[in-house]
Amino acid sequence: MDILHGPRMPRRLRTAVALLATLLLGGVAACSQPEEADKTPEVIRLGALVPLTGDNAPTGQRLLEAFQIAVKDVNDAGGVLGRKIELAVGDDACDPGTAVVKANEMIGRDITVSVGGGCSVAAVPTLKVFRTAGIPMIIPAANSTDLLAPGYDSVFLLAGTTTMEADRAVDAMEKLGRRRLLVIDDGTSFPQTMAAAAVASVEKDGGPLTLAGQMKVSQGATSYPRVLEKVKEVDADLVFFTGYYPEAGRMIRDLRDGGYRDTIMLSDAGTDPTLFDVLDDKQAEGVYGITLPLAQFEPKADAWAAKYRASYGHEPGPFTMQGYDAVRLAANAIQRAGTTDREAVRKAIADTKPGDIELLSGPAQFSANGTQPNPTFVLLQIKNGAFTLVREVS
Repeated sequence: MDILHGPRMPRRLRTAVALLATLLLGGVAACSQPEEADKTPEVIRLGALVPLTGDNAPTGQRLLEAFQIAVKDVNDAGGVLGRKIELAVGDDACDPGTAVVKANEMIGRDITVSVGGGCSVAAVPTLKVFRTAGIPMIIPAANSTDLLAPGYDSVFLLAGTTTMEADRAVDAMEKLGRRRLLVIDDGTSFPQTMAAAAVASVEKDGGPLTLAGQMKVSQGATSYPRVLEKVKEVDADLVFFTGYYPEAGRMIRDLRDGGYRDTIMLSDAGTDPTLFDVLDDKQAEGVYGITLPLAQFEPKADAWAAKYRASYGHEPGPFTMQGYDAVRLAANAIQRAGTTDREAVRKAIADTKPGDIELLSGPAQFSANGTQPNPTFVLLQIKNGAFTLVREVS
């Protein structure tokens, strides 16, 4: 008999049939749905906020490459706390406003540590953002003293400070036998604090080097005719430009084409192979730069530099050892903390000792203000279209 069109079933039988149908249909539906369980293994994320567009993109791209090598090394060794690590990458374009937006986006991705920081002008406004979220910052390249001004115990610098670098630069200037110094900056965080520190160092030193003058220029200008005029006005035998390499290249070009043959020195922000894209060998010849140690001049970094070249087809360049170390130090601190709790990780970073991890770029420890004790800088000089090592300055 047709159960749907036959005589009316008793109520209890109809209820049982309906219940059975519901259970059967529910089982079929469950089998037909895609599996909801996330097959992606749980990861630990590190925030990598660097400039990937704009004039300073070469710095950010090299930092990102160094981060990626470190991530692979950590994961190939078993990861951290049984989990893989990965990067949450953001492009700050070396711009303060963009950096704040991207930092907030990273917080939404649940990062444990920030390992970015290519430009001080972009890193400084993110300090409060990450601090409010309780996220410790290991900063590989930016080193303006503005980063230390808030006094946060969650900020750790792998690139010294502008005060340290300026003292080393002035020492190098005096050993070069120069007497009349013109200091130039572009008014942004790192160049400005570096210039102020250099002036203070000259005045404190009281040696044969004197301050002939100081001036500011506009970041992003296509040429700098006023610099040549100022050099002649104050009769400077040494120009120290504390700004970034895009402006440094144009300034060197203008000075050399204008007949200035005396010494030009750049801070670490200007000492970059990108200079050779805008300068010919004659214009670049003899220019000095004070910067952090480079892998090609560090015997202990030989194997790492070879790995970098094999991965990306070019030399590591400035700040890459610090970038590599930032990721490894973050992973090491999380492992030692035994948790991804941000406060526990911050404390582990602060308590790092040389026996905990060996860094390529400097001592594996921090002073109370978040800087490495007595970091090494190097003096470079351009010869035959390449940077050469003059000496360490420590």
